Amino acid sequence: MTCELCELKAPTVYRDDKLSVIIVDDAAYPGFCRVIWNDHVKEMSELSREDRLTINEAVYQVELALVGVMKPLKVNLASLGNMVPHLHWHLIPRFEDDAQFPSPVWAPAVRTTDETVLAARRALLPQLAAEIARRLEKKA
Repeated sequence: MTCELCELKAPTVYRDDKLSVIIVDDAAYPGFCRVIWNDHVKEMSELSREDRLTINEAVYQVELALVGVMKPLKVNLASLGNMVPHLHWHLIPRFEDDAQFPSPVWAPAVRTTDETVLAARRALLPQLAAEIARRLEKKA
């Protein structure tokens, strides 16, 4: 069985021997990030204490980058892995004008976000990528 997260094809904004960070290409949610454990591990409970601290620190640093650059109202964190049984965290910046707010991003849309607003958020992605890399390289 192939695993899309083991065979990561998306460009990474950060990668080391333990984990990778990508900015998901999601038109409705600019700034949507994933922190992905590089080894094929299904659950947090499979990691050593040190590795749990490592991935949690990475999620924290990516969240700080999202808050600092994207200025969301809220950041949603999720680790589901139902479709891809591979440890990863979703970090999703949320805004009052996003399609599903205040419901989860997987709920039915209740509005359409203005395209100029989304374009302005997309314009922040290079800055977000640089801030994520800066924060995680400093921790390495």
